[in-house]
This record gives sequence, structure tokens and C-alpha cells, in this order.
Amino acid sequence: MNPQNLLQSPLSTQKCTLGCPILDRCLLGGIPCNSVTEFVAESGSGKTQLCLQLCLHAQLPVSRGGLAASSLYLHTEFPFPFRRLYQLCEPFRSLNPHLYANNNGSPCDFVYVQAVHSADQLLDEMSKIEFFVKNSENRMPVRLIVIDSIAAVFRSEFDNTFCDLKKRSSLFFKISGKLKELAKRFDMAVVVTNQVVDLVAPNEGINGLRLGNLGTLCSSGRRVTPALGLAWANCVNSRLFLSRHEEIIGDKNGKVDENGCVLLSRLPEQLHVVFAPHLPDSSCEFMITREGVFGVERQ
Repeated sequence: MNPQNLLQSPLSTQKCTLGCPILDRCLLGGIPCNSVTEFVAESGSGKTQLCLQLCLHAQLPVSRGGLAASSLYLHTEFPFPFRRLYQLCEPFRSLNPHLYANNNGSPCDFVYVQAVHSADQLLDEMSKIEFFVKNSENRMPVRLIVIDSIAAVFRSEFDNTFCDLKKRSSLFFKISGKLKELAKRFDMAVVVTNQVVDLVAPNEGINGLRLGNLGTLCSSGRRVTPALGLAWANCVNSRLFLSRHEEIIGDKNGKVDENGCVLLSRLPEQLHVVFAPHLPDSSCEFMITREGVFGVERQ
């Protein structure tokens, strides 16, 4: 295999649907297997919502865009949103009753949840995950791993010293290397979420270096940048950015609510492809509803 072969006949990789044709169209079919995909966003932008929805739709048969598989959800921010998962299960099961007929359980039964409290524990979990995947006797094998969020276990444990940053980078590459190995060995999709921090530097990107399609990431009217810096950016195959936007809807007299605050209207969130080896520069809008996350056609 050489670069010319890849251009003439690109490798086909199975993808897992996000459960929405608009989102899938933006990502050319969904989240790819044999790869590590990152969702980057500020809190409340839909990272966890997309991950939960992905875990459910991974259970769909391959003919309908799923992986016919279970998922493993490693959560580092507490508590785990069981209530939201159950809420998303209701419409998903009603749309796919044949999958859970004859007492075949609930969609929630095929989402395995594991709490992770530190970066060292996350690294230790990698060998346990391999054993779990290989020896699972479930009717649907585990083919999706979600880590939500990768930033939480690193940002609180390490100081901004040379020794700590060196240790942190080493853990980055060990963990990401193991994730990529699992993805390739078991034909799995791996998704991690990441937080953002405010960008105060005058330059674009991370440490003045532009990464991917967007020179500057903006959310809620602020310039932001993905947490964990350039070292972690080199550990993921694809980066997707979710941005939030609001607009003032007060009248000319400065309409406010009962607390004296200017009224704001929540606009649709946006999903942007920052970088990905298989995707062009693209984006789409989406809304978060009780039933799930759904793309919005632009007018």
C-alpha cells in the first residue's frame, strides 16, 4: 500500500450512525471504526448527549447504519447521566421494537458503564477493556468505546511544571496508543470528549499554531481552544467542534426577565469538522430535544 493506492482506491471503513441523517451526511456516514474521534465543546453543548445517542444507535444492525454491537462508556465526570440515557431509550426502543422483542432486554442493557477517577486508572482500564471485549458472551459484542471526558482526569491532577507536563504527555500517548490498538484489533469506534478553555492569546489555534479547518474556535461569543494542548491534539484522528450561540431578543426598550436579566434566545448549536483524514471542511446545525440530538436544515 502506498499513497497513490490510497488516492485511487481509498480504504472503506465501517461507520456508526449518529441517529440523524443530517448529522450523518455532514460526517459522510457517521463515526468511523478503526479510529479515535474527539468531540470538543464547552459544557452544555451536547457532547454527552451525542455520546449517549451514539451508544444506542450502535445497537442497530449494520444494514441500518449501526454496528450490531454493545458499547462501553467510561465516565470521568460525575454523576453518570442515567436519567437522560433512560429518557433517550424510550423513543429509540419504540422505533426499533423488533430488536428487543421476546424478552431481549432494553437498549440500556447494552451500554456498559465504568467510572474512572484518575489518569492512571484510565491507563489501567485499557488492559481490562481488552479482556472484557475478548471474553464478552453478550449477543452483541462491544464495538464502541466512549470516554467522557478525557480532560477531566488530566486537568485536575497535573500542575504546570516541566515534570508534570512530561508525565502528562507520556500518559496521553500511552492511552491513545492503546485506544488505537483496540480500535484496529476489534474493528471498534472510539469516541472521546474534550473540554475547552478561553483563548486569550492574540494568535490563532493552539500556542499560535492553526490546527485543521478553523483558525479560531468560538462558542457563546468567546474565543476558545481545546483543553490539553498540542500533545493531545496529536493523539486523536478526528476532531469535531460543537459551538453554542445565543442572541438577544429584548425589544428596543431593553426587555428583561423577572430577575432583571436581558432575555436571550438559544440558537441551534453547530457541529464543525476541525480536522479528519476522511472528511472535507464541513459543518451543520443541530438542536437538542427530549427525544435526542437532531440536525437542522439550513434555510
